[in-house]
Amino acid sequence: MELYVGLDISQATTHLCVVDGKGKRVWEGKCPTTPEAIGQAIHNHAANAQLIGMESGALSPFLWHALTSAGLPVVCIEARHAHKTLSEQLNKTDKHDARGIAQLVRTNFFKEVKVKSMTSHQVRTLLGERAQLIGMRTALKNQIRGALKTHGFVVSHSVEKGFKAKVAGIVRDCPTLQKMVAPLVRVLESVEREVQELDKLFAEYAENHVICRNLMTIPGVGAITSVAFTAAVDDPKRFGKSRNVGAYFGLTNRRDQSGERDVAGRISKRGDNLVRGYLFEAAGSLLTRTKAKVAVARKLAVIMHQMWLTGEAFRWSESEVVAATA
Repeated sequence: MELYVGLDISQATTHLCVVDGKGKRVWEGKCPTTPEAIGQAIHNHAANAQLIGMESGALSPFLWHALTSAGLPVVCIEARHAHKTLSEQLNKTDKHDARGIAQLVRTNFFKEVKVKSMTSHQVRTLLGERAQLIGMRTALKNQIRGALKTHGFVVSHSVEKGFKAKVAGIVRDCPTLQKMVAPLVRVLESVEREVQELDKLFAEYAENHVICRNLMTIPGVGAITSVAFTAAVDDPKRFGKSRNVGAYFGLTNRRDQSGERDVAGRISKRGDNLVRGYLFEAAGSLLTRTKAKVAVARKLAVIMHQMWLTGEAFRWSESEVVAATA
């Protein structure tokens, strides 16, 4: 008998529902949200399950890898896609969601999410930490600027000397101002040290990663951008065409077409915000017009994916190849 399993995962408890090939419920229950408990429940009630579905979420990478390594046929369903179907249920409960997910995998009416490797997730976590620290650094500088401006002092944006040196020069002869900004300056120094440590870590990672080294031959693409791109893509073969990578990072225009109306809107901004931002910054090192930056960022994503697949280094044009071989 064909069996399909739906998992509705929460932090403490996972609800399970087992249905047969015709959609009839065979068993449903719940267990602790651990790979061992979930695996045991499936073994007891659906040992030969055709497919096991769960929504994408914070715990899904860990659980997917653990259950897959145990030989279970688990698929991760895009949460937005599943939500549209599950929200049609009269009563929204965890038990009903597990039933709905079981029916989705039974009918094959779902959009599967490619679960990245745990290494990519670890890199992505570090990138997220760096982005958070960068945001904190900006907020601290703005706080210091605002505090000094209230007392009639403006910290210039010139690049002649560093921010802390400018602040030190302003408060040098004013003990009250020194006490006022000292706590913020100390925290700022600590944050900047952590950012520098992470930058060193990413530089070492990129240097030891052959794909990252190759991608950094592209003008404007540095260690952070190459590491973020490879961590987000994880497996280049998941994209049938390189041009699909631009859409994956939200760099293609939205489209609203119906009858005679066909409107191309702004870029979708779907996918990884960090990678999209890094690609945009890389494009900005070459161009200044906003629309051109978006186009070049999208093209960069396509080029980087194709270079990953072919293993070739970046070149500006075919003429360079001819000159190099002449």
